[in-house]
Amino acid sequence: MPNSSGSSRDDRTAVDKAMALLQAFGDEATTGVGVSELARRAQLSKSTAFRLLASLQSNGAVDRAGNAYRLGKLIQDLGTTQETDLHASLRDALTPFMVSLYETTRQTVHLGVLQGTDVVYLNKLYGQLAVRSPSRIGGRLPSYCTAVGKVLLACNPEVAANVLKKEMHSWTQNTITSADALASELSVIRREGIGYDRDEILVGLNCVAAPIFNGSGRAVAALSISGPTGRFDPQSQTEVLRKIAFEASRAATAVTAAIQRGQ
Repeated sequence: MPNSSGSSRDDRTAVDKAMALLQAFGDEATTGVGVSELARRAQLSKSTAFRLLASLQSNGAVDRAGNAYRLGKLIQDLGTTQETDLHASLRDALTPFMVSLYETTRQTVHLGVLQGTDVVYLNKLYGQLAVRSPSRIGGRLPSYCTAVGKVLLACNPEVAANVLKKEMHSWTQNTITSADALASELSVIRREGIGYDRDEILVGLNCVAAPIFNGSGRAVAALSISGPTGRFDPQSQTEVLRKIAFEASRAATAVTAAIQRGQ
């Protein structure tokens, strides 16, 4: 039986070992896992796991941030998030508000929802200022280091509690990884109704987001505006973002009511 200490022979092929590593991510495929933990789960030595992860990273199967890894775009594309009826309806109803936000700001605009403890992006409109971004339509990102995710966590305490109990990995030097620090920021977001990503998911990218509520006061989605750090000032966009998110909440209320009636 193979083990992480390497005390017994491991007859698995390189492909078998790579598959064991990919399966070892489990529910933390998007939030990230350290190499030591991945090696333990896959029953590999740390050096073997590190070598295989480097190969998987060079082929786009995993991404690395500091000492943590998560499944990369290549693997995530194979299992694109299954869209629910509610999410499809929200995307259709709220995209016109995204267009309005884009026309006002000319910046990149996102529409996101929570799925588990991750953010799923239902739609994205690209702005005029070119900026590299890890977000994509149908893709998932950790909620704790995105503006969309943080405003949704602030409005969904049960999900936030689950996030705060888990290890949070640093995707940049600005990523909030302390449960106390994140809880404090979520408290500010609940009070102000606005959340920020300050180079937390990717260096060079910052973002501001606001929640969209349904008729019962539950945040069912969020809108965000993002742009390149140094050329885009998120705080300058809060007024228009609040206004359009408020208008979008009326549409979200109608959508959720229709879903509940089975229409």
